[in-house]
Amino acid sequence: MSAAVIESTGLWTPPHSISNEELVESYNAWVERWNAENAEAIEAGEAEPKSSSSVEFIEKASGIKSRYVVSKDPILDPEIMAPRIPERPNSEISILAEMAVNAAKDALKRAGKTAEDVDAVICACSNLQRPYPAIAVEVQDALGVQGWGFDMNVACSSATFGLQAAADMIGGGHARSILVVNPEICSGHLNFRDRDSHFIFGDVATAILVTREELADGGWRILGTHLKTQFSNNIRNNFGFLNRAAPEHAAEADKLFIQEGRKVFKEVVPLVSAMILEQLDTLGLTPADLKRMWLHQANLNMNRMIAHKVLGKEMDETYAPVVLDQYANTSSAGSIIAFHLHSGDFEGGEKGLICSFGAGYSAGTVFVEKR
Repeated sequence: MSAAVIESTGLWTPPHSISNEELVESYNAWVERWNAENAEAIEAGEAEPKSSSSVEFIEKASGIKSRYVVSKDPILDPEIMAPRIPERPNSEISILAEMAVNAAKDALKRAGKTAEDVDAVICACSNLQRPYPAIAVEVQDALGVQGWGFDMNVACSSATFGLQAAADMIGGGHARSILVVNPEICSGHLNFRDRDSHFIFGDVATAILVTREELADGGWRILGTHLKTQFSNNIRNNFGFLNRAAPEHAAEADKLFIQEGRKVFKEVVPLVSAMILEQLDTLGLTPADLKRMWLHQANLNMNRMIAHKVLGKEMDETYAPVVLDQYANTSSAGSIIAFHLHSGDFEGGEKGLICSFGAGYSAGTVFVEKR
């Protein structure tokens, strides 16, 4: 078995950012209009009035201050409140593949490698643009990678699941190097008319170059990985090809992102904390052996609680860095952004943890050591 190394990572950020102030102004304008249009039903007790949102509510609930998106103006238009992305002809690269290619090129450049050094592409993300042909195969073609590719979806844990898949394939001798790409257009499945979630998500793409250790220049040795799933309906999206078979329900709220946020917090925090501590013990490590944890970027309060349970003390943001204030929740890409932006100060032998968790429930840990 060959050891696997995270040789480099790449990041592509959309050009547009939406602040909380902009998002709240748009949402509240829609609320005011909706309440006026439904005033008679509200007065008769047949409908509940919509409540306004606020910057203070968003930041207290999540720690999010802004988010990047691929389409800004339509999201802020009270008449639309959704991204508008023109459909491309089949002769052009799809937008999800294009984002992944941009991140992959960044990762390859940072490693000093080319497509000829890569044997496979795994597209691991929570929202795939289409069932087939696979986005990974389109990315493979655009980059000029010889070999194979496939898509996988484990919601917010897709990147860590993809990392383990890549490490296992490299360890088994099936590839020299694999690109794991995580393109996320989360704004596409977000209900911008739901006060409890309209602020949660942003768009981005990350990439991870996983390489056989003897072929890697520097990077991060993967010490161990652990994956866990536990079925729950508390985070769900029922959009799919069978919606057309029940058209009377096709426009209902559950065809976009829905969650029971308090239940998620209560159930996921202990699950992930215990998983981290168990894997540390398996690897013969303690929390003190970790210089940093790059946690999934969904909710600041959740990350603080997980770090507290692992460390036994309050979180220092140098130990568990935060990027969700700028990027919001970017699903599978969140922990990879944190790793990409906050790992440059490591010396050889220092250890850290990449950890993701989300719908499923799903959770993944990847313990790494700087070479």
